[in-house]
Amino acid sequence: MPPALSVLDTSPIVEGSTPREALLNTVDLARLAEDLGYHRYWVPEHHGMRGVASSAPAVLISHLANATKRLRVGAGGVLLPNHPPLVVAEQFGTLAALHPGRIDLGIGRAPGGSKAASAAVRPQRTKAFGEQLTELQYHLDPPEDAEVKAIPVLGGNVPALWLLGRSPESAALAAEHGLKYAFAHHLAPAAPVEADLVSVSVIAAEDDERAEWLAGSTRLKVLSRIRGHRIRLPSPEDAAAFPYTADDRAEIAKRSGAVLTGSPDTLVPKLRRILEETRSGELMVTTPLYHHADRRRSYELVASLAGRLMACSNRSASSRA
Repeated sequence: MPPALSVLDTSPIVEGSTPREALLNTVDLARLAEDLGYHRYWVPEHHGMRGVASSAPAVLISHLANATKRLRVGAGGVLLPNHPPLVVAEQFGTLAALHPGRIDLGIGRAPGGSKAASAAVRPQRTKAFGEQLTELQYHLDPPEDAEVKAIPVLGGNVPALWLLGRSPESAALAAEHGLKYAFAHHLAPAAPVEADLVSVSVIAAEDDERAEWLAGSTRLKVLSRIRGHRIRLPSPEDAAAFPYTADDRAEIAKRSGAVLTGSPDTLVPKLRRILEETRSGELMVTTPLYHHADRRRSYELVASLAGRLMACSNRSASSRA
């Protein structure tokens, strides 16, 4: 059985665009993903990032669910230390009640922004992340005598719960809590971990040369961050014209493995290897491209190669819910 294909979309605000344009592009891409047969569509929680429009996942998920019919939509993820677990349960219980069987709740613990942004969002922590996770699970399945209940979840309005991470420790925590684990390969490509779902950064084009040219945008953005200068995603034309030094090119080469590029023929063995390493039954693709038309085309090409990827685990279809 081929792996399920899904989408992780940060709603990128590229150079010269606006948050509104980024969010409208996300809606358009979600509709395309549904038409192409993608399984689920996740949006993250980031704060104070000038190049990311997805900061309120519950709000955006509601809009995406209304804009599509069958696609599973969810958070990849809600950063639990930023929120009271009860409120998260209420928000996603409401979404699950309005869109039965289509809502995912991925949970993470990252800051989600700069120190200043995190300080503005995150309350003073009094509980460890594991304790918060246990509390959230309690609110999603409260006993009859619970003093406080997340009312919208009652009657079975419960989202599919996932734990997000990029380390063996996170995978172990997921197992401890009986949760599905989503591994962020795009953040930690050198440390594959067995997971139910693996997220990968992919740029597909008709040929390898064009794919690598398109990837110049994200290569320059990463380089600028390393050099202490944060920029929005530049155009591939501007990236190609940038005056790189020899040290710059060496730095880019060292980090190029985080983004897989190429034609469908080139990408198939790369993606198959990741599926084998993680024993995952689902591939979640994130595509950092400047032009929305190029991003749409990349997802079309990835969808076209799904049948050529072998499922590399014995997980049943029910594990993809």
